[in-house]
Amino acid sequence: MRSSASEPLLKAALWDMDGTIVDTEPYWIEAEHALVAAHGGQWSHAQAMQLVGQSLVFSAGILQEAGVRLEAREIIDSLTAQVVSKVRKSVPWRPGARELLDQLHEAGIRCALVTMSEGPLAREVVAALPKPYFEFLVTGDTVTNGKPHPEAYLKAVELLQQGDPALTIHDCVALEDSAPGVAAAMASGVATVAIPHIVPLPNDPARATWHSLEGRTVADLQQLVARRGEFPAGDIGLQDAAVRSHGLD
Repeated sequence: MRSSASEPLLKAALWDMDGTIVDTEPYWIEAEHALVAAHGGQWSHAQAMQLVGQSLVFSAGILQEAGVRLEAREIIDSLTAQVVSKVRKSVPWRPGARELLDQLHEAGIRCALVTMSEGPLAREVVAALPKPYFEFLVTGDTVTNGKPHPEAYLKAVELLQQGDPALTIHDCVALEDSAPGVAAAMASGVATVAIPHIVPLPNDPARATWHSLEGRTVADLQQLVARRGEFPAGDIGLQDAAVRSHGLD
């Protein structure tokens, strides 16, 4: 897989879930509409778009502003339960995601899930996959700061390093669909590929942009890792501070 001794080697793929592996955003939006309506309010498409890729704590605050008279924890539990119920009936896979996961598995490339959904939904989706593709899950209820903060991605790299102390952020690639998720991955220093779905993303020369995962291969991801030095630096101040705070270099 490595074309030259000096090239970084792809060792791990860090996957977002909602909108990247599964198209659950319509499930979330439907649950938001129902919750706001139950409290006598109205929920617009624009409001729903604000929550795509955000942490559930952030989303709960926006829903409270829309008139939902519940504590943040109650809002999160209500939304998650509704989405889990729908996923159990039908898992809406995104094109190419399972195929690329299978290729990575066959190639021995480690995979981790990095999602702002909480454990119950993440485990439901992972259980529906045909193989144990993910070594571990970093979920919204296991971090202090949600995306767009890089904590979730830095935590994933730390966990990967427990099995391979030589692994660094430069050996990893992140796959994301939303602006908060892409920002989190890029701020962590991981090579990032954006696959826009529900919300369009502006062009950014500091990352790769793919229209779909369909037809994408392990070689495509390896090329991104090998070429990461060609991309202009992103928010280096945030990246450096985050890396230092987690002891990753």
